Amino acid sequence: MEDVATASNEERENKFLTLAIEEAYKAVESGDGRPFGAVIVRDDEIIASCHNMVVRNTDPSAHAEITAIREACRKLNQVQLSDCEIYASCEPCPMCYGAILFSKFKRVVYAARAEAAIALGVGSNSADAMKHSSFYEKVKMEIKKAEGSVAVIAEQVFENTKDKFVTPSVA
Repeated sequence: MEDVATASNEERENKFLTLAIEEAYKAVESGDGRPFGAVIVRDDEIIASCHNMVVRNTDPSAHAEITAIREACRKLNQVQLSDCEIYASCEPCPMCYGAILFSKFKRVVYAARAEAAIALGVGSNSADAMKHSSFYEKVKMEIKKAEGSVAVIAEQVFENTKDKFVTPSVA
């Protein structure tokens, strides 16, 4: 019985991560920003589905997770999203993790590791500094790295779009 529940939960996660990956492609195809996407879910309902808008908004803080948080907070008319989960196409950067923590999400699930983006010059290695600190030990939220085909597909976003996105010094 546990295997069925685990498979069902994995299918659910993969569904939302796939939507986040689709958003990542939208960011590049539209010229809005770099290949990152995020989806916010409450009780299996999608509250916000957004992509990186750094270029479009001329705003270095308009990462996918941040734009999704802003949209979800407006839609729900609240500043805490403690009954929500966030699904990100890639491991969130330190700024996005901070916003996720301040929003009090109960859970974050991401598909690609930050290293996949960094290898192609997207983002920075500032996440490495946090990994070697006690930051993650203090977090009281489930943080999960997806495995399997959805993780591979998420990492392919960077390779598949590297010739299309602009490479100014923005995240």
